[in-house]
Amino acid sequence: VSLARAMGGVALGDFQVSGVEIDSRDVVAGDLFFALKGEAMDGHRFVEGALAKGAIAAVVDRPVEGPHIRVADTTAALVALGKAARERSHAKVIGVTGSVGKTGVKEAIFAALDRSSRGNAHRSVKSYNNHVGVPLSLARMSARSRFGIFEIGMNHAGEIMALTRQVRPHIAVVTTIAPAHIENLGSMEAIADAKSEIFEGLEPDGVAIIPADSPYYARLKDRAERHKGAVLSFGRAPHAHVRLLDAVAAAGGGSLVTADLGDRRLCYTVSSPGEHWVMNSLAVMATVRAAGGD
Repeated sequence: VSLARAMGGVALGDFQVSGVEIDSRDVVAGDLFFALKGEAMDGHRFVEGALAKGAIAAVVDRPVEGPHIRVADTTAALVALGKAARERSHAKVIGVTGSVGKTGVKEAIFAALDRSSRGNAHRSVKSYNNHVGVPLSLARMSARSRFGIFEIGMNHAGEIMALTRQVRPHIAVVTTIAPAHIENLGSMEAIADAKSEIFEGLEPDGVAIIPADSPYYARLKDRAERHKGAVLSFGRAPHAHVRLLDAVAAAGGGSLVTADLGDRRLCYTVSSPGEHWVMNSLAVMATVRAAGGD
């Protein structure tokens, strides 16, 4: 009943679910299967198979055999369920975007916070960062989660704004500004503006985390400061709040990093090789600290 109410639908059958899935191939026992309609495929064709694999019920827009919740639009219903999951959550929520590096940074933030919370962190899996992946990831978040880390992507201006207003992050991270999708946006400044849309969804007194070394640092900072809260930066620049002091090659690969966090210095090893992972690690340190993690 509560599921149907959250999605504005009508339930046929009495059931409890333990997961949410949109791909019938990935269904496991206990899932609620959403029959989404795409340009080339209609998920209603796979309802029978999803139920046979162990799905408890399906979300559909037409009558089907088996337990289901009937709604007017299955994609809109998924967004509504994600919104309901976000509203019930007491987690510290983090949104991550950027031209490159966002999936790796999202995973690294999750690894740190999942360890310090003893398994009570949640994140979007794979690169589920679009108009379907974001609400799906929200809908999957347990009410017990202490941290939620969500990747937010885009191809065109306006897309991040719509997604960040669903995520409503307490912390919004921009990893980098690079010429990905410049064919759609026209200029690097337009890319920076599109990425800065993530700040539009910040909760009151939220924290924006931005790259101090970017040529678009001032542009990002200006847009972040339009929202109440703090702006933290990371990088080599003297003004960076999490500032790289030194990075040398570590035995066995990777880098040995020394960073200044303002009130303390940290020395740690990053196992992934490359300068970009040194920078990514600074973004992770800033985020974990802002989230109150270890």
